[in-house]
Amino acid sequence: MTEAFRDAGEPVAVRVADLMARMSLREKVAQMYGAWLNVDDTAGEVAPHQNDQAPDPIDWTELVRHGLGQVTRLYGSAPIEPEAGARRVADLQRQIIAGGRFGIPAIVHEECLTGLAAWRAPIFPTPLAWGASFDPRLVEAMGAHIGATMRRLGIHQGLAPVLDVARDLRWGRVEETIGEDPHLVGTIGAAYVRGLQSAGIVATLKHFVGYSASRAGRNLAPVSIGPRELADVLLPPFEMALRAGARSVMNNYTDIDGVPVAADPTLLTEVLRDRLGFDGTVVSDYFAIAFLESLHGVAADRAEAAAAALRAGIDVELPGVNCYGGPLLKAIEAGDVDEALIDRAVERILRQKCELGLLDADFAAEPAYLAAPSPLDDAEGRDIARRLAERSIVLLRNDAGALPLAPGTRLAVVGPGAHRGDALFGCYSFPRHVGIHHEGLELGVEAPSIVDALGLGFPVSYAQGCPVLGGTDEDIAAAAATAAEADVCVAVLGDLAGLFGTGTSGEGCDARDLRLPGRQEELLEALLATGTPVVLVVLAGRPYELSRQIDRLAAAVCTFFPGEEGAGALAGVLSGRVNPSGRLPVGFPGAGASQPTTYLAAPLGRRSEVSTVDPSQLFPFGHGLAYADAEWGAVSLHSPDGWATDGEIELTVPLHNPAGREVSTVVQVYAHDPVAQVARPVRQLLAAPRVDLAPGESRTLVVTLHADLLSYTGRDGRRIVEPGDIELLVARSSADVHTAVRVPVVGPVREVGAARRLHPAWTLLP
Repeated sequence: MTEAFRDAGEPVAVRVADLMARMSLREKVAQMYGAWLNVDDTAGEVAPHQNDQAPDPIDWTELVRHGLGQVTRLYGSAPIEPEAGARRVADLQRQIIAGGRFGIPAIVHEECLTGLAAWRAPIFPTPLAWGASFDPRLVEAMGAHIGATMRRLGIHQGLAPVLDVARDLRWGRVEETIGEDPHLVGTIGAAYVRGLQSAGIVATLKHFVGYSASRAGRNLAPVSIGPRELADVLLPPFEMALRAGARSVMNNYTDIDGVPVAADPTLLTEVLRDRLGFDGTVVSDYFAIAFLESLHGVAADRAEAAAAALRAGIDVELPGVNCYGGPLLKAIEAGDVDEALIDRAVERILRQKCELGLLDADFAAEPAYLAAPSPLDDAEGRDIARRLAERSIVLLRNDAGALPLAPGTRLAVVGPGAHRGDALFGCYSFPRHVGIHHEGLELGVEAPSIVDALGLGFPVSYAQGCPVLGGTDEDIAAAAATAAEADVCVAVLGDLAGLFGTGTSGEGCDARDLRLPGRQEELLEALLATGTPVVLVVLAGRPYELSRQIDRLAAAVCTFFPGEEGAGALAGVLSGRVNPSGRLPVGFPGAGASQPTTYLAAPLGRRSEVSTVDPSQLFPFGHGLAYADAEWGAVSLHSPDGWATDGEIELTVPLHNPAGREVSTVVQVYAHDPVAQVARPVRQLLAAPRVDLAPGESRTLVVTLHADLLSYTGRDGRRIVEPGDIELLVARSSADVHTAVRVPVVGPVREVGAARRLHPAWTLLP
């Protein structure tokens, strides 16, 4: 007779209860941690304090005798061919099943921020490029492709997306964020979740919550923010992604006002579960529980750290067993941990394993990939990567029509990012995350450089000028000489992604200021001095301060690590084959290289007469030019009796494409609240539909906004919608307003909760 927990026909709750009733305490605890098998002292640091926090050597037979919750990064810790990785998954799952009394397989998890972080898997644009696309449908398609690849390989959980809202451009992980606006981050992040989970993969929301608000943009530095910034800026993207069905959440490393999030039941239980209704698993960021002792100093030993994290609401310790093994058992024996907390965590873990099919009697240890092996970097993935890269490139400036480049233009292509394919990859791509620690390893995917791509259509000469950091006077002079002989110089400047000092952008690669790294500004000045028109390509993980050169550039283009198809996409934009349509998800800073401002600022956070510092953005959030764009007609507001505090209004925007090519425009709708209980941002994004129009096509965009989108946290900590005049701004960017419409919000002050409307609706009429 099949045990109830193996019977797929029984309800999940019945199956989980049956299994838990059979398990010993030690077997339950074994479900609460992972094992990281493919990492050692020679692998290179891919997680904070990886070497000094590594668990003791593993006795594998003893470890799996009680079962095992997770297996960490079998594909993403070292180079391994996909077929060999799939066989490794199958072998380990068989050993785990055979080792314990109940034959419970482990969840296999991997990083998947710019695609599955595995050798030979496709490399997509970074999340900041997703944001620049303003295209949730395309991001959802990317997520679905990533998820399908993972599922074929026997992977169950992906550690993405990152939903931190960028607050300080100096933070190294800005490239991993989707942008500086919570609506944009939540809309795009929720789309990724839908896509990934459509393939049966558990999406993991990172990093709950407040990580991006660290002081001075320093990684893991303390966070000092008020509850209103947390509630109104940093939490909404998580709420939107939870509504999309996300099944796992990862904690933020930092402390907020002195309390490390890994030990904070207010955030991990009261907010996340009681208020937002989350019932999935909370997994620790790598070593975050041990950090309660070693970095934060809020636990005397690992037993105390385990107890604090478990009480707060962390169910699973990753990447390996530091605190949730022997130290947790010690805390239970000492009476410091209630066994009910163990049951609470294990019930969530087993429910997830049940939903994934890991408890089914017919579970197959062999990944589907072994039955039909094929290249991971397939045509479908590359097509998605190309389209997303093309849609994410932002034309910042185009002085006197310098772009697109005329056919036959002799190009000097200069700069540290011009001649290497991996310059197009973010820090969580396999080549920049792991591959750099394996000398001589090929990229594993086809990734032409920008020089290669431009050379297909133009006569090209190349000079590096300088690396991202360092360089010589002689090399800068040689690059200037190359530029002087060309019709146009394309200067590819910015970052090289990496981790913990191996790059200028990425985890642990924070910036002291926002000048171009190293000697790149000197190189740019030398190129400008030649008199050859200079087209700047910012290839970076964050915006940089360009105020001293911007007026002398012929044109400027920005791309945020656009992935394996990025060079071709960029060449398409420069040549005119692609009509640029990206919009900035983060603004470029104005003069003054250390201003961490975002567009989401209250009046006194903007330029004022009481400070000599002007924080205005050089290129604002939402900015982006095109070679051809839609014409916007007169905006109409359908709200004859005002906007009820519990009602909806409609905005209509006539759109027409007068060009002989397709155009894609992003209609941004902002709200300005002139009088409120608390100081509010001067404007905040409510909607940003992207509309594609064929040559000569006319459509009418109808945007439906619920009053919930106006809600904010009032003085008493309650989220409210209140009556009063609101100004709606239909705009091409946060600073370029097409039409401002004043609308009275009428009715009583209304409190709204976690069930509030989070998304606008929009449709296109003929």
